[in-house]
Amino acid sequence: VQLVESGGGLVQPGGSLRLSCAASGTIFSLYVLGWYRQAPGKQREMVATISTISSPNYADSVRGRFTISRDNANNTVSLQMNGLKPEDTAVYYCAMGLYEVDYWGQGTQVTVSS
Repeated sequence: VQLVESGGGLVQPGGSLRLSCAASGTIFSLYVLGWYRQAPGKQREMVATISTISSPNYADSVRGRFTISRDNANNTVSLQMNGLKPEDTAVYYCAMGLYEVDYWGQGTQVTVSS
């Protein structure tokens, strides 16, 4: 199983980014998908998850600003991030699993700074 993220970068506060993750090597539709992030000196934390029936769940810190979506036909999961804040700066990881995280992507850096 391979997860490959794309879409990270540098953005000003208040700006937007869209992260995408392409999966291969498994039956994508069976898995819960998610985005996690890890800032320097902090533990990795859940940002958003989406169930097999596309029911989303968000961390309180991003609810109302981020939107997770999945496309089972193309084996992709995306994270639309609006209203970005400096505290959103982190490495963002795509993840998938049945009951817990079984697979991780390599991560993509998101930096929010003026």
